[in-house]
Order: sequence, then structure tokens, then C-alpha cells
Amino acid sequence: MEMNLVLIGVVFLVLGYLVGVKKHTWLLAGYNEKRVKDKFKLARLVGSTMAILGILLLICGLIGIKQTEYLIMFTVAILLMEVVYVNAKMVE
Repeated sequence: MEMNLVLIGVVFLVLGYLVGVKKHTWLLAGYNEKRVKDKFKLARLVGSTMAILGILLLICGLIGIKQTEYLIMFTVAILLMEVVYVNAKMVE
């Protein structure tokens, strides 16, 4: 069991819940409500991405995958692609 992946997975799940379900968009770095076209769509997209990545990290941590570097690089790449997409499509 990789406790660091489990801990990061739990944090991502909690953030995904808070942003996606509770719509706490103030947790997003650089969030400016005046520039966002659709606050609820943004919260749903970011929250679901964080929840999916949290589940992936949690499962991999519980299984005990040893190549954590590749998994973290994959997670960061997904988040960077999401930032680019959000800035291109959802921000004025």
C-alpha cells in the first residue's frame, strides 16, 4: 500500500466533491467569477476531473503500484490539459 497516493487520492476526492457538488469554486486558483461564462459547468467539469483522478490515485495507492512517478506525471498532464481547455472555452 502506497500511503502517499492514498492521501493524495483522498484530497482529490474531497476537492472534487467540494468543487463539483457543493460548487465551492473559490477553491480554484485564479478563479475570477466575472470572466467565467458558466460557473456551474466549470464546477462540474473540474469537480468530476478531480474526483476521477482521486479515485484513480486511491485505487493505485491501495493496490500498491510502485511507479508513482508516472502516475503523478499523468495526473499533472491531465490537470494541465484541463487548465488549457477551461481557459480556451470557458473564460472570456
